[in-house]
Amino acid sequence: MTNTIKRKPRTFLPEDFRIETWEGMKPYFEDLLEREIGSMDQLEQWFKDKSELSAVISEDLGWRYINMTRYTDNEKYSDAYKFFVTKIQPEIAPYSDSLNKKAAGSEFLSALEQKEGYHILVREMRKDIEIFRKENIPVFTEIQTETQKYGQINGAMTVEVEGKEMTLQQAAVFLQSTDRNKREAVYHSVAKRRLEDKESLDGLFNTLIGLRTQVAKNAGFDNFRDYMFRSMGRFDYTAEDCFAFHDSVQTEVVPMLNDLAKERKSALKLDHLRPWDKAVDPKGREALKPFEGGDDLTEKTIECFKRLDPFLGQCLSIMKEMGHLDLVSRKGKAPGGYNYPLSEIGVPFIFMNATSTHRDMITILHEGGHAVHSFLTRDLELTEFKHTPSEVAELASMSMELISMDHWDVFFANEEDLKRAKKEHLEQIIETLPWVATIDKFQHWIYENPSHTEEERVVKWNTIFDEFSDDITDWNNLKENKDHLWQKQLHLYEVPFYYIEYGMAQLGAVAVWKNYKDNREQGLAGYMNALKLGYTQSIPEVYAAANIKFDFSKSYIRELMQFVQTELKKV
Repeated sequence: MTNTIKRKPRTFLPEDFRIETWEGMKPYFEDLLEREIGSMDQLEQWFKDKSELSAVISEDLGWRYINMTRYTDNEKYSDAYKFFVTKIQPEIAPYSDSLNKKAAGSEFLSALEQKEGYHILVREMRKDIEIFRKENIPVFTEIQTETQKYGQINGAMTVEVEGKEMTLQQAAVFLQSTDRNKREAVYHSVAKRRLEDKESLDGLFNTLIGLRTQVAKNAGFDNFRDYMFRSMGRFDYTAEDCFAFHDSVQTEVVPMLNDLAKERKSALKLDHLRPWDKAVDPKGREALKPFEGGDDLTEKTIECFKRLDPFLGQCLSIMKEMGHLDLVSRKGKAPGGYNYPLSEIGVPFIFMNATSTHRDMITILHEGGHAVHSFLTRDLELTEFKHTPSEVAELASMSMELISMDHWDVFFANEEDLKRAKKEHLEQIIETLPWVATIDKFQHWIYENPSHTEEERVVKWNTIFDEFSDDITDWNNLKENKDHLWQKQLHLYEVPFYYIEYGMAQLGAVAVWKNYKDNREQGLAGYMNALKLGYTQSIPEVYAAANIKFDFSKSYIRELMQFVQTELKKV
């Protein structure tokens, strides 16, 4: 790979084709729909042409989304995204369904299914035919338009700290301050600012629940949860498996969470452990500062990846050269972080809100894992093969957080800081699994009971939150803050039911790391071999390629968490 990449030549669409209107795109859909298919080879070529069209469309939408989230206050970008969602996507949807039906009805499909990856593609295609309803097209348009508001509301949130206007992400850095009064003041400022929009966020969520429930009913499902399990292609596990995961986490991980909270309270010599005491170093040391600004973060991450494997470092170098990184927090930027795969060029885009924290370092490693996945699947034959289910996508990112750990000295020259960073991250795993269970269980209840009131939602949120939280943290006089904590979780608004995957992938990542610790060369090869498969195999088969299990039973969680505890003691 050179340090810039050009997209592969097109064979179906003109090289200079750009998406401007539906009328300009329609002939290519018509061509696919009306084409005669007289052999398996012609059907395969048809799929390749359809894949090329799909790549061009998804990349165009990708750039519109990226620009909109980078500059939420720019109407031009917002309008460009809205135009695609309201004027182009609704036209594509019925054609996509007709194309799926055309392929499904071909006499040559069963022969093509024998080729690598096609059985997975056909399984997804048949599922899409099953759930497609024309009456849902305008509902999806409305959902996407409404969803956009979450980023706009959050992107406008700022607070004043020490005389400076800051984003909430920038202000959150002060929660690591060793000055407890300062931490408390910042905590209250941020919470107060969030609560100013609690009614807007409640109203937006109510609207989304209503629209999503309508989609499910239109498609013949009892509730949106059941619809989403089908829509997301969850062929390899059920809602009941998720409930088993919740129970396993409550039994096996929450007691560990409690132990961490007790240790923290004792180390800080506090009578009451409060929410603003959860991010500060328990030994009273200043916050870890692994980098200075976006350029430093970029260079250090590239070096860290390069030491792991030169190919991995080159992936990020290419993204840097091509301007596919926007890492630093600023006003007007949507919250959160993501790696956006760009299907045609095959070089993704990383967006995040870095300030200077250890958590920011983990975020770039996480999103960098996603990015590497994009590069490793770049040469797969069809766009559909590159679009992995999130249980596989998150395995790529969460494993990278752990297998890169041997090279964190790039970020921490001081040995004590390095040990502390590793310890904090391993503790974060213990904190991640209960939070994943909290959000996932909350979503199940939300959509099983879509007509609930806001008051009932608050009660249920607190019940579930308490099940998966330590019983040491004192929330006294903070009821309103706790009642609306869920509003911080972007996934609830923007990508419903995309969260349990973090838990499954976290377990997978620990198993990948365990293999890596046993044998670095084999562990890394297993990780990369699994990612190269894209979505040409089922989830359990991809996990097996990495020499790990797709399993979230109590015994497996216990085994992996005992390994994490053992590694924690070694640090």
